[in-house]
Amino acid sequence: MAYYSTYYASFPSFLVVVIALYLLFTDSGESFNVGRYLEETSPFVWGSLGAALCIGFSVLGAGWGIFLTGSSILGGGVRTPRISTKNLISIIFCEVVAIYGVIMGIVYSAKLQNVPEPVLYTRENYFTGFALFFGGLTVGVCNLFCGICVGVAGSTAALADASDPNLFVKVLVVEVFGSVLGLFGLIMGLLMIGNATEFTAGSPVTSRALAVPYVY
Repeated sequence: MAYYSTYYASFPSFLVVVIALYLLFTDSGESFNVGRYLEETSPFVWGSLGAALCIGFSVLGAGWGIFLTGSSILGGGVRTPRISTKNLISIIFCEVVAIYGVIMGIVYSAKLQNVPEPVLYTRENYFTGFALFFGGLTVGVCNLFCGICVGVAGSTAALADASDPNLFVKVLVVEVFGSVLGLFGLIMGLLMIGNATEFTAGSPVTSRALAVPYVY
């Protein structure tokens, strides 16, 4: 198992080194330009990726948490049927994580307005695109780990309740604090796009002046 873990961890590094050496020895090192990639990519791409990562990671975290909690509830409910009902609150906590992602995805998608390409590349639109991308990434990753946290805590709560009913409330407090972590990501996601406006069309002259030299 450790062998496969080391293999999968070292393969991306090996791939990056091979590509870097290829670009170096073929006199193509200037093509590896992160700034050029950021400037050539349409703001629509960054905004859409932000909304997709937001909802995608949130649903992944919620599904992972429900998988962990649900399996423990079903397994423990075989011998102790009384835990099956009240432990459903753990499933609700996991589902809330996905709801956070849906809410932020709707908010982010409202910023995506149809703008013709010749008047799209302005500073304001680039700012909005980057804000949506990194805001969505922040919300998605926070909800991913929040869902895992709630799932593990909910699984423990179900097993503890099956063993001793007095432990349920005590473990549930830990689960509640774990579910708040997703709310922190939601708040930061809203703050990151607070100054971002909707995509607007600039005048052709202004857009051409503000556009980067790589955009034609």
